[in-house]
Amino acid sequence: MRKWASFPLKEGEVSRQAHADFPDRAIYEREVGRSGFFGPATHFHHTHAPTGWSDWEGPLKPRLYNFNNIAGNQNVSPWQVPTLLHNAHCKMRTWRLTESMDYLVRNADGDELLFVHEGAAELFCDYGHLTLRDGDYVVIPRSTMWRLEVTEPLFLLMIEATNDSFQLPEKGLVGNHAIFDAAMIDTPKIDEAFKAQYSEQQSRVQVKRHDQVSQITYPYNPLDAIGWHGDLAVMRINWRDIRPLMSHRYHLPPSAHTTFVAQRFVVCTFVPRPIESDPGALKVPFYHNNDDYDEVLFYHAGDFFSRDNIERGMVTFHPAGFTHGPHPKAFAAGREYKKKFTDEVAVMLDTRDALYVGDAALATENPDYVNSWKIKPASV
Repeated sequence: MRKWASFPLKEGEVSRQAHADFPDRAIYEREVGRSGFFGPATHFHHTHAPTGWSDWEGPLKPRLYNFNNIAGNQNVSPWQVPTLLHNAHCKMRTWRLTESMDYLVRNADGDELLFVHEGAAELFCDYGHLTLRDGDYVVIPRSTMWRLEVTEPLFLLMIEATNDSFQLPEKGLVGNHAIFDAAMIDTPKIDEAFKAQYSEQQSRVQVKRHDQVSQITYPYNPLDAIGWHGDLAVMRINWRDIRPLMSHRYHLPPSAHTTFVAQRFVVCTFVPRPIESDPGALKVPFYHNNDDYDEVLFYHAGDFFSRDNIERGMVTFHPAGFTHGPHPKAFAAGREYKKKFTDEVAVMLDTRDALYVGDAALATENPDYVNSWKIKPASV
């Protein structure tokens, strides 16, 4: 048995509430926390922005990639697209598809999460048929057979839970129906579209195991189930179905927006919401050292209010080990309460283990991103 040492202390000039009512002489709050946003934490009150560096050398730094420009990810098997970010417990990839699949795939390495960034398709799998649109999350259990019939060109974000599964978060005090009700989750149907694809024609299944691909050939279409019962299935939820937790008086941590949980990482979704209105409340994401997690944000839609010069399809990667937070212009706008609502939609991957960057992602990096927090010297 073990537990964190717990001794809440106050030293010097402080606010009585995190993320609110900062001392006039120190408007920059920095949270230093462990175990994501669930462990012990301390809040420092600084007179200078914690991200106001003047120079940065070395490999550890905030990074920006443009996943719109990934090479080698179009109209190939999902098991052939390049891995962009990865560790032993998860993999992030993108996949562009303009042609329908004439084969089935199966991931024997773990659950697969598809996020439809662009496009639409018909999904056929062991469990039946689902129509997919932009903004859909689709959780595909390990070793499920599936294929896509493209109706609009697809741009998919793919996250693999290697040797793991995607589950829903505990919702604690807010109850099971908060954020999204489980009744909002859709599962495939054995409908007329599914029955229409029954076939005695030869079918191929590409199975990925240990990142190696094997092919199984059947003299018929193995998606031939006439029914099923149980509590394991492909499931779909759209970001538009998410009703975010919020407070007009307190900026909630990213963990309040958790959508899926695996053993060593979480997936969160930021969706449109009102911005905090209380005069003393922080109105942008707080500066923080999330020292046990690497943070990845995939920008899907809207105006990304805490970052400058970010476009949809871009990805920011902030490894553990340094403070990150809003850009200077965003922080100033928050202080002035210029925006009353944020319409951004983004997918966040937070991993307990360090992520490695693949060559295909590195080829799209903006090396000047680290300088975007530099504060311009005051003119004399």
